[in-house]
Amino acid sequence: MVDMSSNFDSVNEARKGTYWQPFTSNRLLRANPEPRMLTKAEGIYYTSINGTRLLDTLSGLWCTPLGHAHPRIAEAVKTQVETLDFAPSFQMTHSGAISLAERIAEMAPEGMNHVFFANSGSESVDTALKVALGFHRIKGEGNRFRMIGRERGYHGVGFGGMSVGGIVSNRKMFAPCMMPGVDHLRHPYEPEYAAFSHGQPTWGAERAEDLQRLIALHDASTIAAVIVEPVQGSTGVLVPPVGYLERLREICTQNGILLIFDEVITGFGRMGAPFAAQRFGVKPDIITFAKAVTNGVVPMGGVIVTDEIYNTFMTGPESAIEFCHGYTYSGHPLAAAVGHVVLDIMESEDIFARVRELEPVLEEEVHSLKDLSCVSDIRNIGLTAAVDLKPMEGKAGARWSAVFEEGLRQGLLLRCTGDTVSFGPPFVASEQELRGMIGSFRKVLETVCE
Repeated sequence: MVDMSSNFDSVNEARKGTYWQPFTSNRLLRANPEPRMLTKAEGIYYTSINGTRLLDTLSGLWCTPLGHAHPRIAEAVKTQVETLDFAPSFQMTHSGAISLAERIAEMAPEGMNHVFFANSGSESVDTALKVALGFHRIKGEGNRFRMIGRERGYHGVGFGGMSVGGIVSNRKMFAPCMMPGVDHLRHPYEPEYAAFSHGQPTWGAERAEDLQRLIALHDASTIAAVIVEPVQGSTGVLVPPVGYLERLREICTQNGILLIFDEVITGFGRMGAPFAAQRFGVKPDIITFAKAVTNGVVPMGGVIVTDEIYNTFMTGPESAIEFCHGYTYSGHPLAAAVGHVVLDIMESEDIFARVRELEPVLEEEVHSLKDLSCVSDIRNIGLTAAVDLKPMEGKAGARWSAVFEEGLRQGLLLRCTGDTVSFGPPFVASEQELRGMIGSFRKVLETVCE
């Protein structure tokens, strides 16, 4: 057994590459692991192994909006492990999952009263795609097999989510195993018309008409669902233009196509509302969620569906399994217990209102960076923002790497996707901390770019 307290040299061991890290430039990390090695988290800060305090600019990975080491969450974990540490979800159940599903349904748009639990955003998306296919098949429309995703969309790394996703680097290595019958909408972002927008751009709603093109190409009778992120997060906070989501909803309804909102990032307050569906006033047929539901402490995800979808599945012999799908850890007691405490905290501290109060602060601060010569665009909505940086000529990837490393030196843990830096700070950050975060980021850019 390794003695982690004294004998284990984690820095030198990291250089070996035994731990093959996800979505990581592993060779860069192995060359200089020390500043990237985290040992502690509290509030809105991490601490690295060399003692540097790093402001968590993206709430972990969009998943810790209440900050780190919250005492009520820690107590809930301890109590649940001592009471019911695991319960099988196949043919058995427990009150924690039932009651959490009830609370989530109450937060969801009206008529979306049924929750299927998974363990991550990737699993939630694959579940949603299966639900859509099964729904149409049970209705006698098994010819509806096509899925429509969107360019630059991110829906996790399962084969289903990867297929409907539209980020090239995530797809190209695995192209032979993509789902058949998938097509993609054009994304609604064009910097020529929408650069430096505050909130929703006024240009771009017409991009929803691209769905009409795909319907004309494939015929609506073959399309099962359209899946989009209300705000495209992982590709760099692409904000939906005014009227865009509304028009997608109209076209789907007119053609019997299910509309899926992937709210893995936007769910549970990031837009200042329970779900982005409410922020934008558009009701989908299916919502996926994960991340913030347990504040990142225990993996959990899920799918929320309409009464019509759920009731369609509830057919056949009573002893039949209506939906042959699920996971060993679906509705895990520990995840359910943490989920309850997270929702308790969000309610008691009026977290969604807090997000709405902080939104104009983040907007003001991030757009103040427009004067920097290396900044090509800035976008924001809710408590999210992104800054596009001009790439270094002839040096692909060099800009983001330099910005990331300088951020660590300046006390910021930054999220760089290509030459885009995304911000999704914890909801519990103060106005002063948000201003300080962007102020420190300005220093990073002045050091690296000027």
